[in-house]
Amino acid sequence: MRKILFISDHGDPLIPLGSKQAGGQNNYVKHLALQLDGLGYSVDIVTHWSSEQKPAVEQLGERSKVYRFAGGQKGFVDKRQMFTLLPRLYEEMTETLDISSYDVVHTHYWLSGVLAYNLQKEYSFYWCHTNHSLAIAKEQGTGFIESKRKHFEKLIMEQADVVIATTPNEKQQIEVFTKKKSAVSVVPVGVSPVYLTSPEEVDQFAFPYYFYAGRLETSKGIFDLLEGFRHMLKKYDVPDNVKLLIAGGCPESIDIKNYCPKSEPLKEAIKGMEDRVLFLGPKNEKQLKNLYGGALATIMPSHYESFGMVAAEAQACGCPVIATHVGGLKDVVKSGVTGLHIPKANVQKLSESMAYFLKSSPKLLKMRRDAKQYAMKEFNWSLISRKVKELYERKNAYISLP
Repeated sequence: MRKILFISDHGDPLIPLGSKQAGGQNNYVKHLALQLDGLGYSVDIVTHWSSEQKPAVEQLGERSKVYRFAGGQKGFVDKRQMFTLLPRLYEEMTETLDISSYDVVHTHYWLSGVLAYNLQKEYSFYWCHTNHSLAIAKEQGTGFIESKRKHFEKLIMEQADVVIATTPNEKQQIEVFTKKKSAVSVVPVGVSPVYLTSPEEVDQFAFPYYFYAGRLETSKGIFDLLEGFRHMLKKYDVPDNVKLLIAGGCPESIDIKNYCPKSEPLKEAIKGMEDRVLFLGPKNEKQLKNLYGGALATIMPSHYESFGMVAAEAQACGCPVIATHVGGLKDVVKSGVTGLHIPKANVQKLSESMAYFLKSSPKLLKMRRDAKQYAMKEFNWSLISRKVKELYERKNAYISLP
């Protein structure tokens, strides 16, 4: 049996997307594991036991499993506080699993990398690491400094046998940060196969709309988006029925029945636009596919973004993307071809770009077609999993595959 160990500290692959701390990493781990499972691997996934309703062990695919460990604290733990749980997680993981039986250990995010760094002191294995986000990118995007995280990310990337960067931009950042070049490989993130099929209900909303999907956080640009939408309504001739739909946030933070947020800052930000801005709460992949497919454009106004999963998903659904020119979005969105790039936190440019998509034209229809074709080629999990398989097969790996 060809065995792989995934460590994904806060990224449980079977937690519903849109719930607390459940986003791109969870999705990545789930779909990569399923694809590798289909290629004949047995993938065991170690994660924190963040939901008390979930069992300790859960099947994923034909031969893979998710193992949940409390680390001394069962239930949701903010990833910013999870470092203190690592010693207990290490103990529980090594008591339950035979680490020596795994051919490859693939870690996700720096906290997981810390666990693998310590595992290497006792066990011999081929170590692959995916960052999912970088402290240096976050620092450049927001000014927020995480010294401990930067220290460990550098240590992890210099010790791992191979590091997966999800975009050329991330590869460049890693090489500058660590001086490590030969062991950094670019493999993009794939989109769920759900998004590569045709939308089923693109007309579920009988009005034109722009779409945002993601966490309702300042770093994701949610307040820039609301201000930009307000600016567009004031400056341009916008039909009365055009709206902004926002998916994401925890269920308890949204009044789903009335499509409005419970957060006071968000309530203030949409004052006077309550009939135009609808908060939908978390949505599953099928629902997101239909929302992407029916939108005038999907907007990603992030202050920093290692990859930009939402942009990839939207393009897979044939939806053009307005994205800030930051991090992985520089590569994931092809400005002028599959969408438009705008400067970070530039409300005027954001409103101009939104207005650009108000009226259909042959050029915009071509952009929608090009977006889908580009995504089907670049963000296909079947192709991506084979690239990861090739990395596992490198000459210094302890695994031989057909």
